[in-house]
Amino acid sequence: MTSDRIPALALDNYQRAARVILSNHLVTQTYPDRIALPLLRRWATELREDLLDLFGYRLEVTETTARLFPIIDRLDPTQPARTATERIFDRRRYAYLTLALAALGRAGDQITLSELADHVAAETAQVDGLDLATERATDRDAFVDAVGWLATRGAITLADGDAGGWASDPSAGEALYDIDRTVVLALFRPPRALQQLHSISGLLSGASIGLDELSDDSTPDPLETARRTRRALVERPVVYFAELAAAEAGLLVSNRLVAEVEGLTGLSAERRAEGVALIDTSGRFSDIRFPSTGTLAQVGLLLAGELADRVLDPDHPPRLIGTPPDPSVALAHQLDTAIPDSALIETAGVHAVPIEPDAGADLPFVEDSWVAATIEGLIERYGKTFAAQWQADHVGLLAGAVALLARLRLVVVVEGGLLALPALARYRGVVVNVRTHPEQSLYTTPIESEHP
Repeated sequence: MTSDRIPALALDNYQRAARVILSNHLVTQTYPDRIALPLLRRWATELREDLLDLFGYRLEVTETTARLFPIIDRLDPTQPARTATERIFDRRRYAYLTLALAALGRAGDQITLSELADHVAAETAQVDGLDLATERATDRDAFVDAVGWLATRGAITLADGDAGGWASDPSAGEALYDIDRTVVLALFRPPRALQQLHSISGLLSGASIGLDELSDDSTPDPLETARRTRRALVERPVVYFAELAAAEAGLLVSNRLVAEVEGLTGLSAERRAEGVALIDTSGRFSDIRFPSTGTLAQVGLLLAGELADRVLDPDHPPRLIGTPPDPSVALAHQLDTAIPDSALIETAGVHAVPIEPDAGADLPFVEDSWVAATIEGLIERYGKTFAAQWQADHVGLLAGAVALLARLRLVVVVEGGLLALPALARYRGVVVNVRTHPEQSLYTTPIESEHP
């Protein structure tokens, strides 16, 4: 590793660069901020070598972009595209995004929002079940969300006007954008032609390394096994031994492999009997900060503490049930059924690699009724400190808190309740401190939570 040869005084700077590219994959002159690209250009040679050796990732750095081409080992339904206001992209927004990106690749140096919408609308006419009618406010809002995603990453830059004005009234509002062609080209570079795939699983690393490695008659490549294990560490909030192949679990137990990832990223590994998690104390590597501020994060932390106390109660232990299939299996099926037959071409290329469900152990089960009652109890105790939005939406607060814990791989949502995953135990015994303001204060009273 080149990080072993970097002077101690510069190591923190190098590790910060590694965290930036691993967490963003695309860095431009303005995204995620204006200091990220110069930082990556400073360490481009060393990062290119380490990322390839440790993970098999390819890094390309130019004067205006840095693009990491990761290898995906499994589908992850917890990392969708999001708007600036954290709204999750639906199928329509994804479609508008890809069609807008294609239109920008054929455009000149500038384009107006209405022109881009016309190009996308024309393309949607070629797709069954999809259209962009600019007279419909819902379509305009979805389209502006897709354009905003591109603008955030620097593919387009607002030169004049206002996208919000066009979304409110296309006849009265307009926006003009400069197009950065280097960013447009860097955004979408699939490893193979999508038309040659008959299943989304063909984009996974199993297809890229060849089916022979996955056959019963072959011996797994030790180098690729180690890379796959390191990739799991940096791509998942928690890596459980039960979800890994035997060879991968054996490597994860070793101090050397984990120390290599710690040395590159500057993060600290937390080991438990069930698995390993990288702990990001900087708050700049993970896409979710937890614990964090805000009502949803605070309620999620409080709920995690209550769940941990419930499942670890020796006097009233919950019943255990088996883990459900890997959610990536269902996600792959949903994506495969959405592929239009007209978009596929006959080829002798790579075919689908089946995604096998995890064979995990039994886990503690907590009923929906208990979770709902616990949320109501938290609202009764701390509701005055919550944002007004959540004080009036108990159902939404429950759904949001549970979704957050599931995204962090602390629980698994199943029919009728939740399965508690082992990492939940680290939040047992949450201590709550309520900060109070004078009665005349107009501000909402926040709560502070601590965890062991």
